[in-house]
Amino acid sequence: MGAKLTPKIILEGTRLTHKTDLAFALNEHPRIVGPRRYRYHSPLVSAEWCAFTDVPWGRGPINYAPEEEAQAMETYATWARLFELNRYYSWIVDRFHVSTRAYQLQAGRRDPDFSWLDPRLRVLGFRHVLCTRRPETFAAARAERLKISGKPSQYDDLDAFVREQDLFRRLVRESSLPWLELDVTDGDVAGAADRVADWLEATGGLSAPWGVG
Repeated sequence: MGAKLTPKIILEGTRLTHKTDLAFALNEHPRIVGPRRYRYHSPLVSAEWCAFTDVPWGRGPINYAPEEEAQAMETYATWARLFELNRYYSWIVDRFHVSTRAYQLQAGRRDPDFSWLDPRLRVLGFRHVLCTRRPETFAAARAERLKISGKPSQYDDLDAFVREQDLFRRLVRESSLPWLELDVTDGDVAGAADRVADWLEATGGLSAPWGVG
């Protein structure tokens, strides 16, 4: 029997970059979580959950109000402890603390201090996968998304996505976690998942000690 597959992936990026589609694909990829004879509920979490307010598209750990910063930091600390207690399992995270920094900086607020979080995540094998697309393709991606979106107004300003994508690149580089920039312009989610699997395999990220031992 080979080593137990316990990769830990944080997907980051601006909107229209297939992060959530990729999260589901990774969570069922046989080279990442192992072959499955039946479907079951493996962990997939997101800091994008707007659980701080009792309204649709409300606030949460990413877009918290200034007076909610302590609540957001406690949420991240709780997740970190959960990951530490359950380190020998695969975890796929659809947006996390880099998204929080990006949102808060763009809102003109204080840059939240996550210097305590990166070291805890690194020893557990967490890695960033930054999903990007070529700037000139955002318009076509928006046209597809508007067919299904419940909140079309969030896609009005495509230039904002291009600027945010550049900000994500800077913030991911500032993190101490290993990272991969993944171009998803072609919309081939299965192929993108394969490329993530290739990277994890090549760098020891699939099993403990996750390339950080």
